Formats: sequence, structure tokens, C-alpha cells
Amino acid sequence: MPWKSGTLSPKVRELIYVAIDASTTHLYEPGIRQHVQNALRHGATRAEIMEVYELTSVLGIHTCTMGVPVLLDELRQAGLEPEDTAHDERRQQLKARFERQRGYWNGFWDGLLQLDPDFFEAYVAFSSVPWANGTLEPKIKELIYVAIDASTTHLYEPGLRQHIRNALRYGATRAEITEVFELTSVLGIHTCTLGVPVLLEEIATAQKAD
Repeated sequence: MPWKSGTLSPKVRELIYVAIDASTTHLYEPGIRQHVQNALRHGATRAEIMEVYELTSVLGIHTCTMGVPVLLDELRQAGLEPEDTAHDERRQQLKARFERQRGYWNGFWDGLLQLDPDFFEAYVAFSSVPWANGTLEPKIKELIYVAIDASTTHLYEPGLRQHIRNALRYGATRAEITEVFELTSVLGIHTCTLGVPVLLEEIATAQKAD
């Protein structure tokens, strides 16, 4: 359906497929290869596809954005609440740097910044590369984040909500975001593209044994 009546360009659709197949929660090499081929055929550049990989590779940080609030809550309940760092100058500078380079702030970053500013600083540098040097427009970057957070292999609602908000701010339409959901939802077909060849091989093996 998105290919019949959607509003995104074929190149952007293929970049979204690349992102969800290359996501650390899926890593489906046959799909990555097919959609990289398709993206190149539709005019994507090497730099654009690398940028998709760079954007998608930040998915692992959700270990911290989900885990750190749980840790802080358990510390509080155990009477081991860490010291208040809200007014620490270095942390304030790192927060301002994140806002400047990434264009937003969300409260789920607060705990990580509080507990480990060195790690947070490294993440800011890592995640900001495609924003500082990339070629895709900000709206497309945010749609890629929407796709990987909405993927059935991840379903990370806090990030999904933040990046929908960002995408709308960069000019994405309701139709475009809905189309991203529709494109991403087909990930389930890999049950068949992986499973059916195994089934056929095992049937053939069983028949030979008989």
C-alpha cells in the first residue's frame, strides 16, 4: 500500500527498509543487501546509506534510557539516592551541547547525565556525527528514528514519541509518519523469508531419509 499511494520518495522508503533490517534488534543481512541495492537504484548515495547506518547504530543507548531510571528508582528505595547534580556546571554544559547538536532534550537523558557524564559526553559525540556531517535532511533523519523505535523488534515508546514530535517540528506530515509505520510493519514477513527455506530443506532431508 505505501508503494501505491504513499507520499515518501522511493529512495526514502528504501532507506527506511535498510534502517529496520540493519537495526541491532534485527540484523537481517538478506534484507539489508536487497534494500541497499534498491536504494542505490533509486539514487541514494554511499554517504546517505552510511548515514542511515550511523543513525540506526544509536539504538543501543536505550539500554541506558530504560535502565538508568530503574536503577535510580531502586537506589532511592534502598536509601542510596545519588547526590544532586542538577546544578553541576559540567553537566549543564553537556546538556546544552546535546540540545545544540541534536536539537532537543528529553527527561530520559537526565539520569544518565547525572550518573555518568563521561559516558554521556561520549554518546553525544557519537550520536551527533550524522547531524554535524550528514547529507539527509533533518526530517528524514527523524523518520528513520521513528521507524527503528516503532519496529516490532524494538517497540520503544518513549523514543518513538520524542522522534514523532521532532519529525513534526521538521515538517513531516501525518501521512508521511503513517507511511513509515506501514513500511516498518512488513518486518514480520521475515518469518517467512527465513522460515520457509528452512522448512523446504527439512522436508527434503526427511524425504531422503525415507
